Amino acid sequence: MKFKSLLLHLILILMSASGARAQAWEVGLGAGAAGYMGDLNPDNPLKITGMSAGVFAKLNFNSHWVLGLHYNYGRISGDDSQSSNADFKDRNLKFYTPLNEVSAQVDFNFFDYFAGGGRKNFTPYIYAGLGGVIFNPRIRINGETRDLRLYKTEGQSTPYRNYAVSIPYGAGVKFNFNSNWSFFSQLGYRTAYTDYLDDVSGVYKYPVQGDDEMHIFLADPSGHRPPGSQRGDSRKRDTYMFMQIGISYTFLSEKCFTF
Repeated sequence: MKFKSLLLHLILILMSASGARAQAWEVGLGAGAAGYMGDLNPDNPLKITGMSAGVFAKLNFNSHWVLGLHYNYGRISGDDSQSSNADFKDRNLKFYTPLNEVSAQVDFNFFDYFAGGGRKNFTPYIYAGLGGVIFNPRIRINGETRDLRLYKTEGQSTPYRNYAVSIPYGAGVKFNFNSNWSFFSQLGYRTAYTDYLDDVSGVYKYPVQGDDEMHIFLADPSGHRPPGSQRGDSRKRDTYMFMQIGISYTFLSEKCFTF
């Protein structure tokens, strides 16, 4: 319910903003790559492991400030067997997960950008915001897909939540090439308020009566890690990344050219 409430508040923020003296509406879409940093990739912020795509609606209040509502889909993954680290290879954990994210974001254009009533058809920009993400780490074994959270691989009493608050931030460039039409390219990271995007966070579980072979294997694919020893790293939040290029259409009006 908290997650649904958060998404509702994000939508209301944008709807209420539409009553302000906005200069121009803008809609667009983008596509590109996705990646993540976490327990299976602790030190490479530019590692790409999947794809991403998104749509958005924005209000250009002026040539510098923009408020947008965004939906992004992505897929990230990690695989210890592909690591150059010998300990990770032995640990042998892996996962993939779809990401469904909704967020409200504020852009700041550094130049006097055309879409908001300015005179420049190009600008670098930065953005930040607040959102929520739904995830579901999985693994495919012998042709079958397993939802890792349901196996409680670190001895949880109940499965962890598959949704979390996320904080998006990033930078990009915009180029207006035909009055209403613009091109953009951006790189953005999201700090997720969960450590379970990859199903790895704490320590190896102690044996539980009733665990079958699949439960035992998914908890420790290496087959020999001591119960209670570290399974993930010490960081408490995972991060994911979207790198996209895209196009947008701005609904211009006479207001856009008044100062």
